[in-house]
Amino acid sequence: MADLKKMAEEIVGLTLLEAQELKTILKDEYGIEPAAGGAVMVAGGGDAGGASAEEQTEFDVILVAAGPQKIAVIKEVRALTGLGLKEAKDLVEAGGKAVKEGVDKAEAEEVKAKLEAAGAEVEVK
Repeated sequence: MADLKKMAEEIVGLTLLEAQELKTILKDEYGIEPAAGGAVMVAGGGDAGGASAEEQTEFDVILVAAGPQKIAVIKEVRALTGLGLKEAKDLVEAGGKAVKEGVDKAEAEEVKAKLEAAGAEVEVK
C-alpha cells in the first residue's frame, strides 16, 4: 500500500496549475470528478437511483436588486460583510452579486431576512 501521508503532503503542495491538471487526469482517465462540496465522487458507481444525494449544507446569499431604499441596503450590506462604504455601494449597485458565500442555512436565512427588511430583493442558492 502507498504511503498515504506522503501522498497527502504531495497533493497539498500542488500548485493551482498542477491541481487543475490532476483534476483533468482523474476525470478523463478514471472517471472521477469532484462533487460540488469538494468531496470526490466516482462516476457511475454505486447507487444509480440517487437515493444517497446529500442535502445542501452551504448556501450563497445573492443580492438580486437593491430596491427603492438603496441607502438602507448599503448600510445593511456594510453591517453584514464588514466592507467599506465604497465596496458595499459597488456590490449593491452591481446587483446579482453574492453578499455571503458558503454559509449554513440558518445564517443564509438570517442574512436574507435582514436584507429584505432593508428593501432589497435577495435570493439564496
